[in-house]
Amino acid sequence: MIRVSAGILSRGEQVLICQRPQAGAFAGKWEFPGGKLQEGESAEQALVRELAEELDIAVRQEDLRHLETLCHRYPDGPEVELHFFQVVSYEREPRNRSFEQIAWVPASQAGRFDFLEADRGLLARLAAGSLFTRT
Repeated sequence: MIRVSAGILSRGEQVLICQRPQAGAFAGKWEFPGGKLQEGESAEQALVRELAEELDIAVRQEDLRHLETLCHRYPDGPEVELHFFQVVSYEREPRNRSFEQIAWVPASQAGRFDFLEADRGLLARLAAGSLFTRT
């Protein structure tokens, strides 16, 4: 099983979404920033590290609010355990360091992008406004 942390960054009514590079697994699919947990790393530690690597932002563990954890098995692919967090605050403007592209989109419209299958339930709750309170 692959363990992954993902962060939901919001700005008003918008959320930050990221498109996977055209080379590699799930090429061109959209996702929330984050990545695989390393050996001995908590979901929070992994997300802090991944957000620094991928978006050049500084996040403290205490600024992460756990939203949900789910497991998903991709047909003919891996089983993943996903830990989703609201990123309550961070330092610096997000800067794309590893994606095809990043975009701020209205939370209600994020589900219109070609997201990874495991993210779709969360996207529906996000669009309905029932996932977290805005900061």
